[in-house]
Amino acid sequence: MDDAERRFRSLLSRQSRSLRAAVAEYKRRYGRNPPKGFDAWWRFTQENKVKMVDEYDGLANDLEPFWEMTGAEFRLKALQAAQDLPSVDLVRIRGGEAEAINIKSRMDKDDVSTRARSFLKMVEKFRKTLPDLDFAINARSEGRVLVPWEYRKYSNLTLQQPLGGLSHLSIPDWRGEGSVWEAYRRTCPPGSVARRIMSSKQATSSNGTTNYFRSSQSFPGFDFIFARETAVKFSFYLGFGDIKIPSHYYYGTTRRYTYAWDDVNMEVKRLDSMETPWEKKDDKIFFRGATTGGGSSPRGFSSYYQRHRFVALASSTSDTNRTIVFADPPGSTNFVYASVPMASLNREIMDVAFVSSVDHENYPGGLEQQIQDHRFDDAAVLSDHWAHKYLLDLDGMSYSGKFFAFMGSDSAVIKSTVHEEFFSDWIQPWLHYIPLSTSYAEIYNIHAFFSGGIPEALVSVNSTVQHAPRTQRIPLDGDRRLRRIARAGKNWKTTIGRRVDMEAYVYRLCLEYARLAADNRDSMDFKI
Repeated sequence: MDDAERRFRSLLSRQSRSLRAAVAEYKRRYGRNPPKGFDAWWRFTQENKVKMVDEYDGLANDLEPFWEMTGAEFRLKALQAAQDLPSVDLVRIRGGEAEAINIKSRMDKDDVSTRARSFLKMVEKFRKTLPDLDFAINARSEGRVLVPWEYRKYSNLTLQQPLGGLSHLSIPDWRGEGSVWEAYRRTCPPGSVARRIMSSKQATSSNGTTNYFRSSQSFPGFDFIFARETAVKFSFYLGFGDIKIPSHYYYGTTRRYTYAWDDVNMEVKRLDSMETPWEKKDDKIFFRGATTGGGSSPRGFSSYYQRHRFVALASSTSDTNRTIVFADPPGSTNFVYASVPMASLNREIMDVAFVSSVDHENYPGGLEQQIQDHRFDDAAVLSDHWAHKYLLDLDGMSYSGKFFAFMGSDSAVIKSTVHEEFFSDWIQPWLHYIPLSTSYAEIYNIHAFFSGGIPEALVSVNSTVQHAPRTQRIPLDGDRRLRRIARAGKNWKTTIGRRVDMEAYVYRLCLEYARLAADNRDSMDFKI
């Protein structure tokens, strides 16, 4: 945590303070001039007090493959994607005016996804400064385009090929036919484990389905390893070739996805009226959500989805022991360990449940088995979360749409994800949120570090704290650090994760996109 704070302070201090400095930093990072309009974008950032003006490496990585295309090829690909692929809308700019349309529904403006409408709103402030452009916007939550490793050089996708070369791109079938895994592993290098896996080598789960992933119980040593960051650096989802944009869940304002949204005055307040003072929040790890998590192609794998694995872990009434480490006495540097049954740990520190089942037909054993394996409870509205110090944020079908709402609250966010997002370069794990590995093995020790041992663990080590009232058992130093993360997260949301910061990101994306779409890209450079 101390290292994370130093890293982030250093990152902020290195941000460019002038247009000339920003141009020099751009050229140093990417080896080319910034795009035309960079000066107008810079003024936009300064007028709106945007703090992150240099951190766009994720965007550069998204766009880098498209430099292998000509401008004409690039323009055609966007148009053909909207014409030929299902669930793809078009945000079109002509003469400084922008509109969102669905070509397949014959230009019916009412048949346009929320994602496309949100992107349209994001370009509103600067659309008049942009040339004519077509943006193909994915209407679904999951990534869509998988580029086989052998075709990573996009110059192979020429105008002469059917569908503009899209025959080389795999469009995963999430509806139970074929195999998404087979499509995905083609994006990996030829010598990688994913490409070498043969059917005879595949592990088989107890229910007879094939499992490519190990459960957290296979790694008992991971109970003691805290992840430095979420899993994006090792994510298998990095194989997707989609260009990331800010989510409509983050940019929009709704009661379901926006912290402190006032339905009466139609505005976002600084503090939610249902926010609970820190001292009155309980110290259980809280999660509510539906059983979303992916498409079962082939069927039988849904028990290994991110949410299913965690809810099953937190629902366990097993007598299997897990070892937790905590300071005794609280606030000291004397750490002790105790072996405690999972049933006791889950009862004391977990408030985790599904609220609805949306995929039980794909779950091994069906709905009855799904209910047996996981705790189900009543639905929770967003404001119900504020009564808890720990808010768990898990991927669903794709990234979690509630992350920004959680970050805006006065609670600490524990986040496990395999996705990179537009803000990944702007946020610091262990300062703004607590990263959780995809095995979840260390979750009990995360809680023990901040909130101390549960009563059974205190008895086990004969701690003098075991006889203290429950409200006094939480170690002050751990609780102080946890609250510091909650406050830092809220500050990040209100200073770096604002709507205008998302607009600045999309503004810069549009400038880069316009240069890629130009016949003469050199004419679209910005030079001082």
